[in-house]
Amino acid sequence: MQDLPRLHAQALSPDAMLPMTEGQAHYLGAVLRRQPGDEVRLFNARDGEWSATIEALRKGRGRFRLDRQLRPPLPEPGPTLLFAPLKRDATDLVVRMATELGAAALHPVLTERTVSARINAGRWTAIATEAAEQCERLSVPEIAGPVRLPELLGTWDPGRPLLVALERAAPEGAGSLAAWRARTPSGLQPGLLVGPEGGFSPDERALLRSRRFVVAASLGPLILRAETAALAGLAALAG
Repeated sequence: MQDLPRLHAQALSPDAMLPMTEGQAHYLGAVLRRQPGDEVRLFNARDGEWSATIEALRKGRGRFRLDRQLRPPLPEPGPTLLFAPLKRDATDLVVRMATELGAAALHPVLTERTVSARINAGRWTAIATEAAEQCERLSVPEIAGPVRLPELLGTWDPGRPLLVALERAAPEGAGSLAAWRARTPSGLQPGLLVGPEGGFSPDERALLRSRRFVVAASLGPLILRAETAALAGLAALAG
């Protein structure tokens, strides 16, 4: 039996007719070679996951008929990943893998050593949506607009921990992210801030240390690439 295509869609309800996006029609028809009458799965965070049938499919357009609910909507809490944008391929990897690792939101943070200030929210959303379709989650991470580090710290909820990978600048004895998660109530979802290639500047490290909600955490004895650090941190929090 073929695996059923799984697509993110809006406004799911019994017996509804839902138009396909142009991208969905192309993917189902030209890539997967599906036809009217074939079954698919549609989902979103508000309505859960549904079985649907391809009612019509032509070049660049089509529609679904909603059948029955397969999974009800369920909360999918997760940490917020805050990271300095990297070169395009590295950023694409972070967005994709962060979605698979359960990040609830992705926030680009501009630092003194940020490699690229270009933020393509549409591209990031498309990558996160495709990753959510593949990894069986119901929600797609929120993609926030870029913010400079001082502004981020000035508006951060002080009651919510902001875990920061400070590399070797972390104070001696700083605990690991996994140890922090093990001793913290599961309902508390922190932010995880990862700096750019080359790390935070001395002024930025001082600024971070001046905030009581900032928790310096270790990712281990090795110095990791920025994209590796982001994914290792999320994996530690998920574990």
